[in-house]
Amino acid sequence: MDVIKNGWFSEISQLWPGQAMSLKVQEVLYFEKSKFQDVLVFKSENYGNVLVLDGIIQCTDRDEFSYQEMLAHLPLMSHPSPKNVLIIGGGDGGVLREVLKHPDVVSVDQCEIDENVIEVCKKYFPNMACSFDSPKLKLHIGDGFEYLRGHKAAFDVILTDSSDPIGPASSLFEKEYYELMKNALKPGGVICCQGECLWLHLELIKNMQDFCKTLFPVVSYAYTTIPTYPSGQIGFILCSLDSNLNLSEPLRKFTEEDIKQKKLRYYNTDIHRASFVLPQFVKEALDTPSAN
Repeated sequence: MDVIKNGWFSEISQLWPGQAMSLKVQEVLYFEKSKFQDVLVFKSENYGNVLVLDGIIQCTDRDEFSYQEMLAHLPLMSHPSPKNVLIIGGGDGGVLREVLKHPDVVSVDQCEIDENVIEVCKKYFPNMACSFDSPKLKLHIGDGFEYLRGHKAAFDVILTDSSDPIGPASSLFEKEYYELMKNALKPGGVICCQGECLWLHLELIKNMQDFCKTLFPVVSYAYTTIPTYPSGQIGFILCSLDSNLNLSEPLRKFTEEDIKQKKLRYYNTDIHRASFVLPQFVKEALDTPSAN
């Protein structure tokens, strides 16, 4: 296993040349090649269990909540009444767990291409993969692209919890995928997709934002902090069909009692608003008109 040497896992990728995140390994718990990717789970010294797909960290016990909560609650709290939700990806179950904290949600469809990831996470990440038995869930094993092609005006909110734009997830960062999501939304619908790191992938983010603006009247980028993702940050591309919607101002709010009862550890109304406040170099890059 090339990614573990001398008791340390190192996340080395062409997506972040010249840098690597390393974690000390206590024990390798699982390693198999699925039909789509290498799946590794190890117990780390400081972050609990760690899920790695094709050499890239997807989640850890210690910090997963910041990503899962923000990917789910930013769009759901920006919709007046999200009843029908679609999750593309999300095989670890964390986003599903957060979606089901919204009482308005009547049904959740989830399309995950790699069934092996779901089964592995049920065993090694029970705090995330805790909702796959929900009666509100319809789980589909297959390609998200093909699933979307068969659905028109069906969902209030669509969430894309994908890995990085290499391997099986590469097509989820292209314009055609966003066109399919647009067509699958009900009027006023909202999407939220994993949007990469502003420190590493600003050109990709700019390109995605530009083509999203040709499809949706409202487009924004928000972000969260998470120590085990590259450069400690990951972003979200949010779009809405409602031209009057301000994504940075939630339409609904969790009370302090809600936050305790739902066991939220990162998301609140203030962090919702703040996540859309971008550093100056990012604002300038995203606001600059494209050459073409």
